Amino acid sequence: MKLENLKDLSDTVSFSQAVTKGLGKHQGLYFPTDIPKVDNIEAVLQMPFVERSIFLLQQLIGDELGEGVLDDIVQSAFNFSAPVTQVSDNIFTLELFHGPTLAFKDFGGRFMAQCLSRIAKNKPVTILTATSGDTGAAVAHAFHGIQNIDVVILFPKGKISPLQEKLFSTLGDNIHTVAVEGDFDSCQALVKKAFDDPEVRDDLHLNSANSINISRLLAQVCYYFEAVSQLSAKQREALVVSVPSGNFGNLTAGLIAKAMGLPVKRFIAATNSNDTVPRFLKTGKWDPKTTVATISNAMDVSQPNNWPRIEALIEKGYIDKDIVHGEAVDEQYTQMAMRQLAQAGYTSEPHAAVAYRVLSHSLEQGETGLFLGTAHPAKFRETVENVLGQPISLPRELAAVVGEDSLSVDLSASYDDLKAHMQQLLKDKK
Repeated sequence: MKLENLKDLSDTVSFSQAVTKGLGKHQGLYFPTDIPKVDNIEAVLQMPFVERSIFLLQQLIGDELGEGVLDDIVQSAFNFSAPVTQVSDNIFTLELFHGPTLAFKDFGGRFMAQCLSRIAKNKPVTILTATSGDTGAAVAHAFHGIQNIDVVILFPKGKISPLQEKLFSTLGDNIHTVAVEGDFDSCQALVKKAFDDPEVRDDLHLNSANSINISRLLAQVCYYFEAVSQLSAKQREALVVSVPSGNFGNLTAGLIAKAMGLPVKRFIAATNSNDTVPRFLKTGKWDPKTTVATISNAMDVSQPNNWPRIEALIEKGYIDKDIVHGEAVDEQYTQMAMRQLAQAGYTSEPHAAVAYRVLSHSLEQGETGLFLGTAHPAKFRETVENVLGQPISLPRELAAVVGEDSLSVDLSASYDDLKAHMQQLLKDKK
């Protein structure tokens, strides 16, 4: 597999190099130079999930990792289900929260950890990543205990749910968590500065596990095929997929699946009040505003990192720009959507509710709708209980960490403070 840096097309790398480096020169994102078209989609959709995922990733990555290695990685990473559940006559949800940290990012996090542990071959690596909620837990659990790999996770202090934070701030060992005084965009900016600093990047053998890392992105392609495989042939004829969007890795993966031949009529980028992309799609003007805090906090992103990859898909002719629509949902309508789903007998958290709200108001006659359920509602227990006015129980994964103490360190949004903190971590390891 060959990938090119979208900011410097002369910077081309293999899959292994892209996984190891994370970002290219000038903070550029790596993207495939070619996306293969899959023949006989119907036969592919008949495959079991793991077998199909190995096949799809083989088409993308090729034999680079060695015979049987990709099979082992996928079998280890994708050891949980992604069921489709019907919520109304023509609307379904893809539940992506049945992994160990109850969020869709378990797919990408676990796949990346398995890839990197084999590619690095016991050489020291420091993973630096920013999270607006679910990435932190998925990455922390995926890499916890892996020898010679340290993980530093930045998150906006006080701006993610307490249970989200407990899932990744209580592990310790090779997992180091930092509560930053700022929003998610501040955390993301710190990550970018670290990658631009040779002293930190080279001394700490820096890598990132955000969706900027191509391994995470490719893993997510697989569950779009899994979703469609669970629908009938009739439902696939005019399928509309609504994706709750923050950093836009999830939507990028869906569009890659479409480029490979997955039958989807159109995609909806559903955002909360942080609506940079919906406004851009309507006006053609890229105008990020100050990030605002919402109850769908994992989508509180005003400058989504993955958007250049979507633009690349359009510019290269893999995707027609007319199949991508964007809509924003404010707090009032997010809560209304949660109540509507509850009345239909389905309990949802705010992010999926945003996607449902846009989807339910966008479907045309004869279309089937699918929205992505990206996190277990219990991860947002306080919000869900407040909105719905009824208690929800905690799954065992969350119940196990409720009483644990957070091991996070508080830092300002100053890069100098972060650099000193990370250099101290390196000294402490020696």
